[in-house]
Amino acid sequence: MAVETFDPRTAANTPVTVSPAAVEHFRRQLQKDQSAQAVRLSVKESGCTGFMYVVDLVPDLNADDIRQTLDEGVDLMIDRGSLGVVSGTQIDIVTEGVNRQLRFQNPNAKDHCGCGESFSVG
Repeated sequence: MAVETFDPRTAANTPVTVSPAAVEHFRRQLQKDQSAQAVRLSVKESGCTGFMYVVDLVPDLNADDIRQTLDEGVDLMIDRGSLGVVSGTQIDIVTEGVNRQLRFQNPNAKDHCGCGESFSVG
């Protein structure tokens, strides 16, 4: 098994791509919560496959995170420890019937659980 490392000094300026619809979703969420300054993306160990995405509204811009400024002045903070797992991910918001949800297209994900909650990297 190969181990990849992520060096933010040599990576593209945008480790994660966010669709205009997802940016608008994040902007609306930030407007609802006046104490939040940014959206934070991380992963945690969970589920039957390994990892799950965690998207939080955060009250401060953590200096340890990677800051990615999106359109409309939305800041996306990416957990530095999760960067190797989420780098290259495309985030979109999709509507299926009456449900809207964030969708993550992650080139690092090798397997997904049946319910779609967790994924593994290889």
